[in-house]
Amino acid sequence: MSPSEQQGLVIKTHSGFYTVFSGDRSVICQLRGTLKQADRKTELCVLGDHVTFEVLSDGSGVISAIHPRSRSLSRVEPSAYAGTAAERQQIIIANPDQAVFVFAAAKPTPNPRLVDRFLVAAENADIPSIALVLNKIDLVGEGEARSIFGLYERIGYPVFYVSVKERQGIEGLRDLLSSKISVFTGPSGVGKTSLLNAIQSGLGQAVGEVSQKLTKGKHTTRNAELFALDQGGYIADTPGLRTLAPWDVEPDELDAYYLEFRPFIEHCQFSDCTHQSEPGCAICAAVEKGQISPERLDSYHRLREELEAQYVY
Repeated sequence: MSPSEQQGLVIKTHSGFYTVFSGDRSVICQLRGTLKQADRKTELCVLGDHVTFEVLSDGSGVISAIHPRSRSLSRVEPSAYAGTAAERQQIIIANPDQAVFVFAAAKPTPNPRLVDRFLVAAENADIPSIALVLNKIDLVGEGEARSIFGLYERIGYPVFYVSVKERQGIEGLRDLLSSKISVFTGPSGVGKTSLLNAIQSGLGQAVGEVSQKLTKGKHTTRNAELFALDQGGYIADTPGLRTLAPWDVEPDELDAYYLEFRPFIEHCQFSDCTHQSEPGCAICAAVEKGQISPERLDSYHRLREELEAQYVY
């Protein structure tokens, strides 16, 4: 790295411009021409990338190198080519420290299969920390709320039971987000904006404004932004994640992304077991013993069927 070059974090992307934070300032950069010539099936530079850049005399910057990503949360880019050899990877964020998926206890009723899709995408990305948030628990009561998401607690995922109206669970969630780069998303109507406002004043509105702009635009001109937290760390705006087709998940590896399946997979009689009616299936035996919920096995079967229908061999 030359003396004039610096390293920084990409905190915003917009139509070929990248806001890079370094030290105590942000610089709006573009990619050096040699980087643009790379032939890839995904974006060259994305939110959360660590980059090397140089500040020009007019105060703008040029990104000369994009550092290797330790991980990236991705989905199949929504397009006419999804499910074909031409489908593209859409990286939601690079190098996140954790994923936090927000659902509502009611209005709307949580969809377990959608929860499982998010978890599969995060497990596939090898994100170090994955947590679930169940908001609006005041609508059903804490006991009912825990019965809704207790399954995921038993699997091993941290679950935060939250009510913005009653200011319940906010401090614990604020502590969870502190000093980390967090993906914080969920389906529409779950109260994410109010929840973010409770965590930090004005945060929900800021995220919501970006999301509305994205909804009106095309996915090919996608913007994204990291929002700084007062207690340190960032929240990643991730619009569109509520419709999620996991990227680069092959049908025969899907079972590895169901956390509670892992201890049993190697004990199946057949290495290519689909965990349906094969003799000696350890997963099916675990379901019969109450060690794995039948709902999660059904979720696995449904998602596997979808992947098999779409997968390009």
